[in-house]
Order: sequence, then structure tokens, then C-alpha cells
Amino acid sequence: MSEEENIDLGKTDPCTVDSNFRYTLFTVSYIFIFIFGFTANCYVLWVFTRVYPAKRLSEIKIFMINLTVADLLFLVTLPLWIVYYHYQGDWFMPPFLCNVAGCLFFLNTYCSVAFLGVISYNRFQAVTRPLESAQSTARMRGIIISVTVWILVFSSSLYFLIFPGTNQVNINSVNFTRCFEGYDIGNRGPVAITHFILVGAFFVIFLIILVCNLVIIRTLLTKPIQAKQSSEMKHRALWMVLAVMGVFVICFVPHHIVDGPWTLTVLRMWREDDCTFRMSLNDAHQVTLCLMSTNCMLDPIIYCFLTKKFRRHLSERIQSLRNSRANVQFKIQSPIKNLQQLNQAPEIDGSEDNEEA
Repeated sequence: MSEEENIDLGKTDPCTVDSNFRYTLFTVSYIFIFIFGFTANCYVLWVFTRVYPAKRLSEIKIFMINLTVADLLFLVTLPLWIVYYHYQGDWFMPPFLCNVAGCLFFLNTYCSVAFLGVISYNRFQAVTRPLESAQSTARMRGIIISVTVWILVFSSSLYFLIFPGTNQVNINSVNFTRCFEGYDIGNRGPVAITHFILVGAFFVIFLIILVCNLVIIRTLLTKPIQAKQSSEMKHRALWMVLAVMGVFVICFVPHHIVDGPWTLTVLRMWREDDCTFRMSLNDAHQVTLCLMSTNCMLDPIIYCFLTKKFRRHLSERIQSLRNSRANVQFKIQSPIKNLQQLNQAPEIDGSEDNEEA
């Protein structure tokens, strides 16, 4: 008999695993991510649509626009998750919204991973094969790759739209409706396989990104600098590489390291009776989920290193705001200074004038 058959699937879970700190963590962090992420990504999308004509978009800018759209799709669902965690993980909204929120969370995660991967490969080609990357067909290639990524990731996310996402749990005689927090133990084999396929695919993409960026760094550092402009471009390229790697290492790597072992413990396929270990692993899983959501705030930083026009436009807007602020302060301070000068001016005594006359 297999291990699956030796385990009593109807047995009550010996451990009550719930990281209570997550309700405050996600509520506060999601509010912060929503405010700054939504503002930054809307501004990025506005700049791209205003500064760059659609017919002149390069391959890299097409990827960046798609990455921005993926971030915004998740950000618009954050108010739902904020309400959910504020009420201690109780989804009292319509169930279909849970399906939509779960689908867009998955869509954002793996579209971001995919587009950061193709951005890294695009920069790799630009450094190692500049003539090929500058071909006129690059724009069409960018559109085809983007459409392919969306189709593949959306097809994978259909599970979240088709199957029920909510389930009932009873905690201290109080019923809670969870959203994508329960697994069917009787169907745990396919669930575990699916999770490990996603983890494996992620680390394949991460390996590609790592190799591409290491080659970019080596090429840039060994390439002789011929002018000041070339030196500035080299430094921007290096910062871009560090930004992409930073987003990946901070946001995605920790979650995919923890997700495999966490899945096995949640499905009670590994260390079922070790409650302390399961609680620690669940705590780590909550923190890594929160870190993964911060990519929506960090992605706009990458755009600053990738596009010169974007940096110039951002610098102009910041300078314009500073000038406007300085003008307002000048208008406020000018009447005050004039009044002070009048108060400090010497008074003219009329009697002295009469005596001199």
C-alpha cells in the first residue's frame, strides 16, 4: 500500500496553524502598497502613453507597459484584500470577487516574473548582439512575446475563476469564510504537483535572469569606456541589472523557497504532527507573501534605469513642483517682507521740517 493509502484523510488535523500577526501585517502593508504602488504605476502608464507614440514603442518599452498593466490589475484588488484581512480573514463579500482577486494575484505574480525575465533577456541581447536587437522586427517580436505570456499565464490562472475559492472554517465557535486558504486533502497529490511545477518554472526563469545579468555585468565591466556619455550609460545599465535582480531576490525568491515545504505541511504530507515547525513555516510563508506584493512598488524603479525619456520627464516634473513651491513661498513671503520693511523704516517728524523751514 502507498503512503497515501496508509494515512487517514478523514483524521482531524492535529495542529491549529494560523499566524495571527498576518491580519495586521497585510492590512497595514497592503494600504501602503496600494497608495504608493497605484500612484507610481498610474504615473508610469501615463508617461508611456504621453511621451511615446504607440507606433514607435520599442520591444523593451512594450514589455514595461505590460509589466505595469500586470501590477495595476493586482493593485485594483488590494482594497478587497485589505477589508478581508482587517476582518481577521473573513470574506463577507460576494464569492465571485474572491475568485477575481485570487486570479489577479496569480496573474500579477507570474506575469511579473515572466516580463522581468524577458526584460533581462532583452538587455542581454542589447549588450551582446546590439545589431540584432535594433532590427525593425523587434517591436512585432515584443508584441508576440507579450501576447504569448498573457495567454499562458491567464490559462494557468483559470483554476481560480472556475473552482470555488471560499471555504468555511470554525474558530472558537465563530464561523469565518476564507478566500483561497483551504486545500482539498483528498486531492492533495495534484495540488502538490501543481505547486512544485510553479516553483520549478520560477527557478528556471530565475536562472535565466541570473545568467543574463551576470553576462551583462561582465560585458559592461570589461568594455573600455571611450567617453563620459558611455560611462554614464554603463552606470545606468549596471543599476538596471541590480534593480531587476533586487526585485527578484526581495520579492519572489523567498516565497518560492518557502512555498514547496509549506505546501507539503498544509496538505499534511510532511511533518504532520510537528506543530511548532508547521507554525514557523506558516509564519515565514505569510511574510514572503507580503514581500511578493511589494513588487508593485519596486517595478517602477526599474523604469528609471531603462528609459532616458522617462527619467527626464520625471526630473522635469520634480523640478516643476519645486519651482511651483518656491513661487508660492515667494508670493507668501513678499508681502510679509514689505510689511517688515515699512515697520523698520524711520518715522518723519513733521515739527522738525517746520523748524528747518
